[in-house]
Amino acid sequence: MRATHESGAGANDVKILLGLDDLPKAWYNIVPDLPVPLPPPLHPGTKQPITPADLPPIFPNEILRQEMAAAPMEPIPEEVREAYYRIGRPTPMYRATRLEAYLKTPARIYYKREDLSPVGSHKPNTALAQAYYARKEGAEALATETGAGQWGSALALATNYFDMKCKVFMVRVSYDQKPYRKYMMKMFGADVVASPSKETKIGLKFLEADGDHPGSLGIAISEAIEAALTMPNTKYSLGSVLNHVLMHQTVIGQEAIAQFDLGDITPDYMVGCVGGGSNFAGFTYPMIGRRLKGKSDTKFVAVEPNAAPSMTQGKYEYDFADTGQMTPLLKMYTLGYTFVPSRIHAGGLRYHGLAPTLSVLVDQGIVEARSYDQVSTFQAGEIFAKTEGLIPAPENCHGIKGVIDLALEAKKRNEPTVIAFNYCGHGLLDMEGYAQYLAGTLKDSAA
Repeated sequence: MRATHESGAGANDVKILLGLDDLPKAWYNIVPDLPVPLPPPLHPGTKQPITPADLPPIFPNEILRQEMAAAPMEPIPEEVREAYYRIGRPTPMYRATRLEAYLKTPARIYYKREDLSPVGSHKPNTALAQAYYARKEGAEALATETGAGQWGSALALATNYFDMKCKVFMVRVSYDQKPYRKYMMKMFGADVVASPSKETKIGLKFLEADGDHPGSLGIAISEAIEAALTMPNTKYSLGSVLNHVLMHQTVIGQEAIAQFDLGDITPDYMVGCVGGGSNFAGFTYPMIGRRLKGKSDTKFVAVEPNAAPSMTQGKYEYDFADTGQMTPLLKMYTLGYTFVPSRIHAGGLRYHGLAPTLSVLVDQGIVEARSYDQVSTFQAGEIFAKTEGLIPAPENCHGIKGVIDLALEAKKRNEPTVIAFNYCGHGLLDMEGYAQYLAGTLKDSAA
């Protein structure tokens, strides 16, 4: 099937479609292209670089190999590519002409539709791969954490697809704010509990200290790891931060480059929201690879919430990826593994750290970081809903806010600018946040 470019007249092009043959056959690994070597994970006791033998047996062997891989490309198994077809890959790219008109900007704005998967986000791109490898190696279940529930929904979908069980520890504040996410996971057969929970030693520790603890991704990660170590024939699955996760997401950016080429588009900026980094990396890493090789001048803007500002206010140092100190030490931008964010609705961005590869790019000035308050991002989401007809997830609103600001900056300079962003998820299961926003009760940093 051939790629097509649906268009009106000239500058009115609105949709770029790819054919099935355009689905990438390999994932892109940015590690060998980084401007400086990636600092290795360290053993928390010896402070020496770890080897796979130092890690508890919670990951499938192939996932561990990919995590340490130095090859620039990793082939995608045909079984995973078939699963990608079934969830709607390749995904379309749209031009936001109505948003452009509303802003009265000379900028052209494009967005990649990752909300069209069965769970409404980009997360199945890695969930399907991780479930496939775990099942192939004989695992019968996967344990994981989830913030807003998009990652948990994706892994529940993937484990169901590959005939596995799924245990999800959902950050308590999102468990309460977003009940329909947990029901979606349960519809796919997952067992979902609020974190901190009474099902793990780590969860009990935090509940004893605070019976109304809002939870954090760091705590939920610790609980999921403990579950993987104690449940029979269970592996652990992570939705962001680690290299293999970000690599799986690069199908997005590879498709985006093909769509840019098809539409004769040269993006001046590529934008995305950031929690751990999987959405942003998936969209931008293939183009960042081109820039690192001197083949692109595109600039990259990563947007985070003021409530969890790891890039803009964190320190670039070694830290634990989880609150229970069960992981190796990773060099990353971090607010500290004990950090507990306020109860913002963008649950997927409530993480204390940043992916190590993305941390290198921020530190080296390849990626610009910006942060915004909760109310201004919901305002951006409302503008996008009224112009483009799509209701974005609260996480997604952060990227849209960054895009709107860039478009207004271009307007102020009266400078034609091309801005592209990843529309990483819909907000149809996040209406409680929008209800508070419309009622005027939404706070800048808390629900």
